Parts: sequence; C-alpha cells; structure tokens
Amino acid sequence: MTTLDFAETHQIYPAGIRAGLAVVPLHDDLWRVTRPDGDVIGYVERSLTASGYRYLAKRLLQRQRRFLPIGEFWEFDDAMDCFRF
Repeated sequence: MTTLDFAETHQIYPAGIRAGLAVVPLHDDLWRVTRPDGDVIGYVERSLTASGYRYLAKRLLQRQRRFLPIGEFWEFDDAMDCFRF
C-alpha cells in the first residue's frame, strides 16, 4: 500500500469495499463512491454543523454532468446506503 507523506495516518472512514461499493477518501471531508470496476457513482461530503457532523450524499449524473443531492445524514454509513439502491 502506498502512503503519501502529506496524508494523515488515521482515517475515520478508510478506503475499501462497503456494501459492494468502493470508497476512496479524497480528503478529510470528501469520499468518492465507485463501483468495484471503477465507475464513479457519487460522493459523500462531510460538513460540521452546530449539532455535529452531517454527511451529504450526492449522486453523479454523468450524462448531465452534474450532481444530484440524494440525502443528508448524521452517519456516514447511512449516506453510503443511498448508493446501494
């Protein structure tokens, strides 16, 4: 495994396969969601609110070249579940 010197050694949500989807951390608050074959299907973006962290799931509409927000959640796993269906 290649480790970049500027990357943090700990990740809250590490890269890997979750529920048949590959998750790639792009930075501390953004993850790319792909199918195992590499096809990008969306992103999960974390933001800090007064009540804690929120996770916004955005589906990539490739033909229209835009993102469609599909939900905002308190848990990362809940945001990931949006992409399974």
